[in-house]
Amino acid sequence: MSLNDKESVRQIVLWWQGLQPDPDKKQQGNRGALARLRRCASVTEALFEPETQALVRNCGGKGDFELCRLALVAAVLAHVRRNAPGLPVARQIGPVDTHDDAAALCKPVRFRRVLDAETYDECLRVFRRLVVLAGNGVDIADLARALLTWPREEARDDVVRDKIRRQWVYHYWNAGSPDTVSDTTV
Repeated sequence: MSLNDKESVRQIVLWWQGLQPDPDKKQQGNRGALARLRRCASVTEALFEPETQALVRNCGGKGDFELCRLALVAAVLAHVRRNAPGLPVARQIGPVDTHDDAAALCKPVRFRRVLDAETYDECLRVFRRLVVLAGNGVDIADLARALLTWPREEARDDVVRDKIRRQWVYHYWNAGSPDTVSDTTV
């Protein structure tokens, strides 16, 4: 199983749902694990959590590269309180009106810091802040896909990392997506 496939993202969403308390479904969740993951100051600390290891097993993660990425996912998603599917995270935090940056939940300067994050621990910090700015409710699958490819540490394919960043820029500014924009030469 590849970490970037649909099944891995589905497993991540199911893992997150299993940790969340849901009184309507009489599901206790695992508040203790969520609290421990929220307190992790680094991705390495998150690796030591049993719930992170459960996520690694569910996704079939192997090797340091995949373990660190899944630990990043676990530590960031612990801050998400509700799944808000359908709206890309970058669009959710971007300006409503592209002529009014003040309306953005995440101001352009802070968004630039998100785009510049390269290491696991930098990504951990900026994406946790991003979740808080979004009111702790984001599209879990969209965020998980981004987190699995974002860090440049041990990067095997910068093309994929650059593509996800470009997609986020397009969504942030509500400019469609890179796939729908035509290239014109003058």
